[in-house]
Amino acid sequence: MIVVPVYNMIVAPEATLYFQMDQLQKSAGGKGLAVDEKIVLIVARDKKASVRLTEDGFYPIGVAGAITELNRQGYAVVRTQYRVNLENIQVQPDRTIRLTMSRRPETEDLPAAEAAEKLKGLKQEMRRFSAAFEWAETAEFFIEQIDSVEMAACSMSPMLELSNEERYAILAEDSRARRAERIEKALYEFMEVGRITNEAKSSQQQEYQQRYKEAAIKRQMEHLQKELDEMHPENVTDVQKFAQRIAESGMNETARKESEKVLNRLRQEGKESVESGMLYDYLDFVTTLSWKKAEAEPIDLGEARRILDEDHYGLSKVKERIIQQIAVMNLKKQQSGSILLFVGAPGTGKTSIGKSIARALGRKYVRVSLGGVHDESDIRGHRRTYIGSMPGRIMDGIHKSGVSNPVMVLDEVDKLSASYNGSPASALLEVLDPEQNNSFTDHYMNVPYDLSDVLFLCTANSLDTIPQPLLDRMEVIQFQGYTPLEKLQIARAHLVPKSMEAMGIAAAQMHVTDEALQMLISDYTMEAGVRGLRKRIDTLCRSLAVKAATEPDAVVTVTPALVGEALDARPIRHDTILPQPKAGVVTGLAWTPVGGDILYIETMLMPGKGELILTGQLGDVMKESARIALSLVKALLPREAEQLADHDLHIHVPAGAVPKDGPSAGVTLTTALASLLTGKVVDPHIAMTGEVALRGAVTPIGGLPEKLMAAQRAGITRVFIPQENLYDLKDVAAEVREKIEIIPVSSVEALLQAVGILEPDAKIA
Repeated sequence: MIVVPVYNMIVAPEATLYFQMDQLQKSAGGKGLAVDEKIVLIVARDKKASVRLTEDGFYPIGVAGAITELNRQGYAVVRTQYRVNLENIQVQPDRTIRLTMSRRPETEDLPAAEAAEKLKGLKQEMRRFSAAFEWAETAEFFIEQIDSVEMAACSMSPMLELSNEERYAILAEDSRARRAERIEKALYEFMEVGRITNEAKSSQQQEYQQRYKEAAIKRQMEHLQKELDEMHPENVTDVQKFAQRIAESGMNETARKESEKVLNRLRQEGKESVESGMLYDYLDFVTTLSWKKAEAEPIDLGEARRILDEDHYGLSKVKERIIQQIAVMNLKKQQSGSILLFVGAPGTGKTSIGKSIARALGRKYVRVSLGGVHDESDIRGHRRTYIGSMPGRIMDGIHKSGVSNPVMVLDEVDKLSASYNGSPASALLEVLDPEQNNSFTDHYMNVPYDLSDVLFLCTANSLDTIPQPLLDRMEVIQFQGYTPLEKLQIARAHLVPKSMEAMGIAAAQMHVTDEALQMLISDYTMEAGVRGLRKRIDTLCRSLAVKAATEPDAVVTVTPALVGEALDARPIRHDTILPQPKAGVVTGLAWTPVGGDILYIETMLMPGKGELILTGQLGDVMKESARIALSLVKALLPREAEQLADHDLHIHVPAGAVPKDGPSAGVTLTTALASLLTGKVVDPHIAMTGEVALRGAVTPIGGLPEKLMAAQRAGITRVFIPQENLYDLKDVAAEVREKIEIIPVSSVEALLQAVGILEPDAKIA
């Protein structure tokens, strides 16, 4: 048995093939050939394997036959018989091949009559085809020798423009009927291409001709386009470019089918179509999107901690929680973890710490601003049926990052609003839910995309406006305001160097003293963060840039005196303790979106009819607190309260132009009314905060760290807080706790006794 390797030719059973005897003798190791000698034809996977005879370079199916004739022209005639499965292919030192084989069964689903009819029609078509050429007479003899469809394919194999894989696919087809269909398709396409090339006319039926003509033209166009692309890579058509991108993108099956569908539309519509621009934009978006999932890389926690400390001063509690998140991601080999919501005043570092997290993880950073978004389509995208449609902000951010696993900061989620176009907060539910976002569907793309590798971080100034279902999907991390000492360190280490660099001032040209920075912090800013401080420092550097430009060698030392001159602005007025204490006026503490502040409660009695007057833009909750305070004072001081029958009571909370609401001023209102009725003055160095109940209990409030910071800034020395807020003192900076005496109270009686208004044994009536 002789094993003969072949390449780039069609071999099939029941066909007659011609080989040079030299080729067969070479495969037989140089021995002579004999009629009826067994032959096995094996198909090489590529040209390299056919020349070098590599053992794994052959397909697993071959065809067995025998030599039927050895003619004088140096050719051996081989008749193939049946297909065989090949195993244990071994190349011997003399380049002969040994193997084991077994007959491969095939489906006899092509009746003899139908096979004969197919062969008859094929031979007729071959005669029509050859009639247009000079070798028609020779072709007639050749056609007469064909006794099967397989033999026709093998005989015309050198002329067919089929790849090696396509030729092997004919041999590998187990169904004789489907094998015949493949052969017919290849032969008819070849003849149709030849007919078009020679401008031959066919008398074939219109339906039959159209079917194969279209396939032949497309195949010829693809072949010619491929040659053009290879000759001029810079002129690759859009269709070819998108087809290549789709094949290499790694997108999921649904996305691939949708992309190919749109690509076919673009191919059919052409560049002159009205919709071509929309189709092009869609394909350009989805094919340049990153679909391949990145492997989770090990994270150096020490390096991550160093980066966080380098970029942000303080925020120890926040950093520790972030390190915990990174540690969990590292252990579980995950790209994402819990959805973190950073809540705090503006300028406290919420957004910038997201950039530091991305740097610590070695990943791309994307910021998506949600402030003012009121349309659901801004999150989910617009459907492509609309003019000017575009993807939503989430997928647009993923696209711009170029990766599937960026660190994405959703900024200002508390500024979302709803409209008749839907609620963007509701659309975010799917984005931020780990159980759903692995198949997020943007309306513009209309195919699912896996967001599970994206590390989402959200920021907000307040929790009040965030819908509860959305809030439940996130873990809240509070960003407390910075103390003056922390602001000084931040300004010295970060703000001043960055501002000098931005203004083009060299480090040797300007030196800012700590006294100047302290003046900027205390007299020209009033905030929990450092955003306003940064603006003031920028203004200071701009004013000194003129001197640095005109006198490059001069060194400017910024002192407090120079700060006032350079800023040319009036210092901010801070509320401080009253220089002249007065009965009926008590200092409270308030929380604001930019931090804490002190709040005066002013009361006054005047002749009247016992009416209660409230001014200062008070909200409904604060008005109710005033009425509760009045009832408590009447119960505690029944004798002093008798004067309210013929006097009007006026309660005012400056500043009158600023809206105020919330229950935390309850104890301050009660104390102010008690001070007014008894005429006893409360020390202005005392401040207080807490909600009051009608039973006289002092209940807990929020925003304690910001309020105590405001008290320390205003010069307050003693602060009364609810007993239940003692736990929150761990979030208060040590610098603040050391300068203020903090006294917890659980009842109004205890508070009024502590400030000297009530006797030690006084109780509610």
